[in-house]
Amino acid sequence: MKIAIILGTRPEIIKLSPVIRECEKRNLDYFVIHSNQHYSANMDEIFLKELKLNKPKYSLGVGSGNHGNQTGKILIKIEDILLKEKPDIVIVQGDTNTVLGGALAATKLNIKVAHVEAGLRSYNRKMPEETNRTVTDHISNFLFCPTDVQKDILLKEGISEDKIFVVGNTIVDAVNQNIKLGDDKIIKKFNLDNYFLVTAHRALNVDLKQNLSVLVDSLNSLAEDYNLVYPMHPRTKKMLEQFNLKLKNVNVMEPVGYLDFLSLEKNANLILTDSGGVQEEACILGVPCVTLREDTERPETVDVGANMLAGISSKNVVEAVKKMMENKTDWKNPLGEGNTSQKILDIII
Repeated sequence: MKIAIILGTRPEIIKLSPVIRECEKRNLDYFVIHSNQHYSANMDEIFLKELKLNKPKYSLGVGSGNHGNQTGKILIKIEDILLKEKPDIVIVQGDTNTVLGGALAATKLNIKVAHVEAGLRSYNRKMPEETNRTVTDHISNFLFCPTDVQKDILLKEGISEDKIFVVGNTIVDAVNQNIKLGDDKIIKKFNLDNYFLVTAHRALNVDLKQNLSVLVDSLNSLAEDYNLVYPMHPRTKKMLEQFNLKLKNVNVMEPVGYLDFLSLEKNANLILTDSGGVQEEACILGVPCVTLREDTERPETVDVGANMLAGISSKNVVEAVKKMMENKTDWKNPLGEGNTSQKILDIII
């Protein structure tokens, strides 16, 4: 059996790294296609090096662009590779344009598709990710769900139960494997102590001036009482400059590698984010999280008390921070035991 693993962004590299390692361990016939949807070296190449992953067999150099344009480029380029390589199955993870483009290309060629992290729904169609993951689920042959919550969602959408497998989330595998590689150098380098970690880059939060302005006001308000550390996504930096908005008393730094980011998460008193993966990592690491969105496709993190939805308004964010700081951090991680990649390959094989 020949396996194609398709990825294109930092979260996909992280969450598929345990699957790639498990393929190596089992000496399986596999290859990796990297769309390069994340086009900045410090947003993905550094992750491949840090995680000690081999260079992808194919790098497509797609880069940024409007959603239709980017997805189209990915589909066209991946189709050529699949025609040449003739894999038996394609593995995709998550909800990006790379996932949708790769899954569509495979489906058109009658190649089976395995969707890792299937069944997530925010029910907010303003997020392009919601369309990507929903369509991918409905054209996939293997749907690997983190928990029973996603299985129930897929069943209600009419997907056959024999395609659905509850296996946990590979993010647990990744955190458990990679936390050992970190050395907390970044904490010592910047002399960090008693800080909140911030990440925000979702289009809904940063591409609209009105929303980004509200988010900036909220962070500036928090920074009056708390030490905020913000490794800033290039997209957010670009939009702040375009809209002439300024963060005050916020420790802004360039994007960091995955191991450094894990250290920043692990040592933070609290995390503020609009990222789905960061919500999960905070839950796994036992760090309180406030999500800068009105909805989440990770409801389990909220249910166990690890996470709270706040939106971006200053009043709600401040209140959520105070509540989360008062809560206990002894929740049980609901996302798996760290053996998801083994389960996935057992089922595929």
